[in-house]
Amino acid sequence: MRDTKDFKFMRDVMMAAINDLAAIHEDVVYLDADLSSCIGAGSFQKLYPDRFYNCGIAEGNMVAVAAGLSSAGLTPFAHSFGVFASRRAYDQAFLSVGYAKRCVHLLGSDPGVNATYNGGTHMPFEDIALMRQIPGMIVIEPSDAQSLYELTLQVYDSGKASYTRFPRKTIAHRYPLGTKVELGKGIELADGGDLAIVATGQVMVDAATKAVELLAQKGIKATLVDLHTIRPLDTALIDKVAKRTGHVLVCENGRYAGGVGEMVAGYLAKTNPVKMDFVNVGERFGEVGNLDYLTKAFGFTPEHIAEVGEALAKR
Repeated sequence: MRDTKDFKFMRDVMMAAINDLAAIHEDVVYLDADLSSCIGAGSFQKLYPDRFYNCGIAEGNMVAVAAGLSSAGLTPFAHSFGVFASRRAYDQAFLSVGYAKRCVHLLGSDPGVNATYNGGTHMPFEDIALMRQIPGMIVIEPSDAQSLYELTLQVYDSGKASYTRFPRKTIAHRYPLGTKVELGKGIELADGGDLAIVATGQVMVDAATKAVELLAQKGIKATLVDLHTIRPLDTALIDKVAKRTGHVLVCENGRYAGGVGEMVAGYLAKTNPVKMDFVNVGERFGEVGNLDYLTKAFGFTPEHIAEVGEALAKR
């Protein structure tokens, strides 16, 4: 197990995890869509040149190749920007990986507003919804370096296909080495009885953490859940915080339709209906800007989350 406290970018953490897996497991191979310099995959190529494949700017073909390698007994990790790893290669992900029951680990970097200056065309808000439609597909969005590292190791151990959405150039150090990070089990970061905030990914967990402090100043005690595993959903934890608070706010760097908010709402509608609200992109496309501008433009700020949370808690 590696301590990630000294890493500067999430992309380096991802490659460290894959490199460490490859050192132990000879079946691990790596594929990229001509983006190895963007993700830092040169480290893998240097260590394992015979297990590195640059498939060019052809994500559909890359995922099909990955599925073929899986059928030969290998375990591929295949990376592209999230918009291309999900939308552009979706038919291959659905059929060649999902339908054929191949163990391929798809890596979608810079999801949602993390695409920043690459703009709206490169800003996947719907990748969670797409990957949730593939039966058996694990979907994760770790919120910090240590959880990204450890969950990458765990998706390999799962033996199931997976999709990971993560930023490349930002980083958070939320969990020290030794924190229990378990695939399929969310982490409670705060414990309050008035409101439960369920957030996924670095952008939203960072903002929600500060929102909890703002709510406390107004006398509202909030539970905060880092839902790093989107699928399978940690139903036990969702039930627990819903029963504790009666009010659930879901925050995601993506679209409501098919996303985390709709998933949680659909589950609670069957088991424990509560008052709910959501922070997400709504019916909007992405746009160009730095991360600070985009989080404000889309309402992904502590202040906006606290405002929505306060209104929800008073309902």
